[in-house]
Amino acid sequence: MGRSAVTDDVQEAYGPGHRPPLPPEEDRPADDREVGVGPWPGGEGAWPKDPRYDPELLREGDRRNVVDRYRYWRVEAVRADLASRAHPLQVAIENVSQDLNIGSIVRSANAFNVSGIHIVGRRRWNRRGAMVTDRYLDVRHHPGPEGLLAWAIAEGYEPIAIDNGPGSTPLEQARLPERCLMIFGSEGQGISEQLLAGCSRLHRIGQYGSTRSINVAAAAAVAMHAWVLQHGGPAPD
Repeated sequence: MGRSAVTDDVQEAYGPGHRPPLPPEEDRPADDREVGVGPWPGGEGAWPKDPRYDPELLREGDRRNVVDRYRYWRVEAVRADLASRAHPLQVAIENVSQDLNIGSIVRSANAFNVSGIHIVGRRRWNRRGAMVTDRYLDVRHHPGPEGLLAWAIAEGYEPIAIDNGPGSTPLEQARLPERCLMIFGSEGQGISEQLLAGCSRLHRIGQYGSTRSINVAAAAAVAMHAWVLQHGGPAPD
């Protein structure tokens, strides 16, 4: 076909100098690179004798979402090593609905190596966003706010709410306690009144754009990182 009909129609629809939108890309994960390692080189005779290593992973390869230092390690060995150097920061999330954000928060909590996760409300939660990181964390369930707050008092943790509601103060200017229990609400509903009433303070994350609020999973990652900057020290990597 010549320029004529197609080009003229495009110019009329999209304006001078514009091209029509490209067709949608194939539906596939944003990151589909192969990760991990194959079987241990040299065969079974060359396997390390360290009991932390998993014979099945040594034989089949390790494609899990773990950093290189934990390649071929048993799940229990990874959990034990993380627990030995976990931060005293703990995170609580109200589970009002099957929200993918909960899984994303758990994944960030694993990245910052918090010492515990608390799910408040519904026991079942959508684990897809966690990328199986929950198996390396201490995850507890509380049917309601009273159970979580009683745990915090008994363990000497200060409950701090992270939300942009009335009376909130800037997180960027706050000195966070070392034994901190950060509390996040569900996307949309925020933190319940009963749980908010049990918190010592309410902090918001400073925003500079037009959106009314930050996605709760993104807010949780920012807040955890703020604590790490004050108490975490240099990362092992």
